[in-house]
Amino acid sequence: MTTASKITLVRVVMIPIFMVLLLLGYRWVALAVFILASVTDFVDGYVARHYNQVSDFGKFLDPLADKLLVTACMLIFTEWGRMPSWAVMIVLAREFAVTGLRLVAVGNGRVIAAGWSGKVKTFSTMVGLCVMMAFPGYVWLDWAVTAVITVTTLTTIGWLIQGMLRGGRVYAYSRSLGYGAGGEAQEAYLKELMLRNIGGYDFVYATVAAL
Repeated sequence: MTTASKITLVRVVMIPIFMVLLLLGYRWVALAVFILASVTDFVDGYVARHYNQVSDFGKFLDPLADKLLVTACMLIFTEWGRMPSWAVMIVLAREFAVTGLRLVAVGNGRVIAAGWSGKVKTFSTMVGLCVMMAFPGYVWLDWAVTAVITVTTLTTIGWLIQGMLRGGRVYAYSRSLGYGAGGEAQEAYLKELMLRNIGGYDFVYATVAAL
């Protein structure tokens, strides 16, 4: 196991510790653990890229650890009445959709790493949750953080849908040329999309595989 993956695993282990501390009322200690766990998200990525430790296991585990950390905190705030359940549902719906497409891609021999849009969403969410932990008792602040999290999540859902629609067009294009799923025409067209730096390439691939 690479050093980067070990750092990611440390983040996973810190999640239940953070939850226990926050639920027991040790807010500042919990906040420190949350910030430390959030920092490891950037550290493991840097180590993986800088020391050539990028692996399929790391690509899978890193976004999963982020989801678990953020979801754990949001669920606690929902239990305390500081965050509406519909906002958490929007976040979870997005995460289930992305995870589902990642699993489809894995089944077809491709591992999809977290993209920059997902990293922006995760970063803004982590910062917002830190603010909520640091400044309890401000209803307007809770709603402001909820609004930011909701907007960034809906934005990434829009990009996801766009990628899926492109996947549908790729599928129709290859079928019109007589190729089934995974055919040469699809692969050629997908590579062309990537070379043109068209966003959502990985999710286009996953959607094609799902079709």
